[in-house]
Formats: sequence, C-alpha cells, structure tokens
Amino acid sequence: MKGTIEIEGMEFFAYHGCHEAERVVGNKFIVNVALTADCDKAATSDNLLDTIDYLAAYEIVAREMKIPSRLLEHVAGRVLDALHENLPGLAAATVKISKLNPPLGGKVAATSVTLSK
Repeated sequence: MKGTIEIEGMEFFAYHGCHEAERVVGNKFIVNVALTADCDKAATSDNLLDTIDYLAAYEIVAREMKIPSRLLEHVAGRVLDALHENLPGLAAATVKISKLNPPLGGKVAATSVTLSK
C-alpha cells in the first residue's frame, strides 16, 4: 500500500532572497514535506528499516536550508533532489517552503513555493 509521510512546520532561520539585505539579515522559513512510499512492509513489520526515516528526511531539509539561495524555487529543488538521492524507497515528494513576513512593501504573512518530484 502506498502511504504519505508528512513532516510539517519545520522552522528555520536562513538567508534566502533576491535582495542583498535578505541574504545579510536573514528571515524565518517554514518547510513542509510530503513523502510518498510503499508502506506495506512497515505497516506489518514495525521496523524503521522498512519505511522512510523521518530523522534522515529532516536532516536533509535542514542541511539544504543552510545553503543561501536567491530563489525559494532553487531551495525547494535542491531539497527534492537530496531527498530522492538519500532516501531509499522514496517514490515521490512534495516540498513547500514559506518565507514569513517577506519584504514586499506591505503586510504579507508569507510567500510560498511548492514543488513536487
């Protein structure tokens, strides 16, 4: 059976943005991932080796969030590539990255990019 494992509300302080000030001052980001995998074996075995390791997925996201980029699309693409390269059994993934209080000249709660692979 296919299953979706979600890690929601990961918070990071990072230095992503097109404007130089964003890359100097930094900002708060929220990341959500949805990982699709065959969960049949894990549903019966109760063994971590039979599923996606949540900690490994979190560590991949954290590592990629530390690398400054101009575009959220670039960060999300890197995260997707790294998840697929490092998580055996991963069939598909969706990553949503939200920049809180982006500097757009008005009151904006967040801007977000969602990519799937």
